[in-house]
Amino acid sequence: MSTEVLAGQTAFVTGGYGAIASASATLLARDGAAVLLMGRRKDALERARAAILAEVSDARVELFVGDAVQDSDVGAAIKAAYAIADRLDIVVATVGGVDFRPFEAMEAQHLRDNFDYNVTSAFHAMHHAVPLMKDGGSIVCISSTEAARPTFPFASYHVSKSALEALVRAAAEELGAKSIRVNAVRPGLTRSGATEDAMLIPEVIEIYQREVVLPRFGEPVDIANAVRYLAGPEASWVTGQSFAVDGGIGLHRHPFLAETPLLAAAMSQG
Repeated sequence: MSTEVLAGQTAFVTGGYGAIASASATLLARDGAAVLLMGRRKDALERARAAILAEVSDARVELFVGDAVQDSDVGAAIKAAYAIADRLDIVVATVGGVDFRPFEAMEAQHLRDNFDYNVTSAFHAMHHAVPLMKDGGSIVCISSTEAARPTFPFASYHVSKSALEALVRAAAEELGAKSIRVNAVRPGLTRSGATEDAMLIPEVIEIYQREVVLPRFGEPVDIANAVRYLAGPEASWVTGQSFAVDGGIGLHRHPFLAETPLLAAAMSQG
């Protein structure tokens, strides 16, 4: 298959300097798409663009500084992405948040905050993108293995990621008439700036080696490969799905991590 299978297309990526977002943008750019990265920090966006250009020297990578939870910011960013080539083909919504807090320690605001990060941010991207995707297109959201089953102490994260996958299914059912596909990728524990500390804890390493069928942590490119598949023509008859890329942990129970030092510290601060 030609490496320019996405040539002429435009992709919009939220959370643009995150590890999964950057890896996904690199694969989309490699296959010919122009990419706009949105994120709250200009310096981090610029580093992400430099990393993409180091891999794909002729890529077009634009930046937009804004907050994916703010409707007006997302609307402006989507317009900027569309203006690159007067079209919008791919949306990758990667913004999310996790709260190390068991159910009995939750307040309603904790649930609202998690919902905003994990669901509202994706909704804003869909809401503004769909009217511009006149010739079809693909929307890919980043979910989590936590959507499928709860793990103490991630109660609000489980609820919000489950809601994100419900949004994906509802949008897919309605947008099929416009040939717009909507799917999610459900990562397992994947290496990133947010998880690297956890991956150094002996208890976490031991638990995951025991519970994951393919005994290693995920890498950003593992998730990005799934995003690229769902974004492209290879997945032209795939919609409304939550695609697990988790090393097979879904075949076993979820690890019980509450007693590891990292989570204990985070919970005590909460």
